[in-house]
Amino acid sequence: MAEILIGTCGWTDPELLRSGWYPPGHRDAEKRLRHYATRFPVVEADSPYYALPTPRTTTLWADRTPPGFRFDVKAFSLLTGHRTRPAALPADLRGHPRDEALRTEVWTRYAEALTPLLRSGRLGTLLFQFPPSLAPGPDAEAFVRTARERARGWPFAVEFRDPAWWHPARAPRTTAFLKDLDATAVAVDTVQGLPTSMPADTPATSARLAVVRFHGRSPHWGTGTKEDRFRHAYTERELLAWLPRVQALAEVTDELHILFNNCCGDAAPTAARTLQDLLRTRLPHQRTPTTARRPPADEAPRPPSG
Repeated sequence: MAEILIGTCGWTDPELLRSGWYPPGHRDAEKRLRHYATRFPVVEADSPYYALPTPRTTTLWADRTPPGFRFDVKAFSLLTGHRTRPAALPADLRGHPRDEALRTEVWTRYAEALTPLLRSGRLGTLLFQFPPSLAPGPDAEAFVRTARERARGWPFAVEFRDPAWWHPARAPRTTAFLKDLDATAVAVDTVQGLPTSMPADTPATSARLAVVRFHGRSPHWGTGTKEDRFRHAYTERELLAWLPRVQALAEVTDELHILFNNCCGDAAPTAARTLQDLLRTRLPHQRTPTTARRPPADEAPRPPSG
């Protein structure tokens, strides 16, 4: 039975900082992260999607959070096939062709930067969110497999943004493909009824970890600004409807991460806290810590590879 860890996608969003969710005096990076870790046991770090982090940054993340806290870290955009601005690359790599050799070098630097989280036991998973342009097929599978091979030995989660991957006729192949890669299939909650809507019943593909990301139910999903796409305040009724799926995932994995990506203001932490409360009252047998749990003495992080 999984331990269910609930948190948010990021802790430094400007609208969250302006919302008043952080107490007065929590203006610097250290105090914000330490405060966040008193409220939730897991967080998604999305900044590495936009720019490669440094080992010093991730060392500080580990130092500022308690044992058992988890960071799910988004993969850098170049590694997932997203458009990547030249300025987002390290200066010495900006003139290189956008090919597999460049991705391999970027992966090497990305992995080096995340090693402090892995060694401290704070890395939940790497999150490879692939773009809508990655439609299912042999070439796409080869691209994902290559990414996985680079990250051999690392926890690896996959979120597809093209709903065709989970079309009923395709879903069994996608499920088998991710199981073969030892990859976690990320389940999502989005608005339904649009051509880009993602199904919510993604299966578990790893016995170690399942991940659910709540993106909100904006009718502008897939279009408009970030605020347009993700603006949503989850109701208790909407979250209650997820409890059977949460329980089903928890029954087949060791750890379940549920992350709220809805904005704006304090909508994400508010929804996360509501779901924590619902799980405690409706599924009291589930383990749902509100802060990081201390790992057993013999729990050791897996060594990095690649």
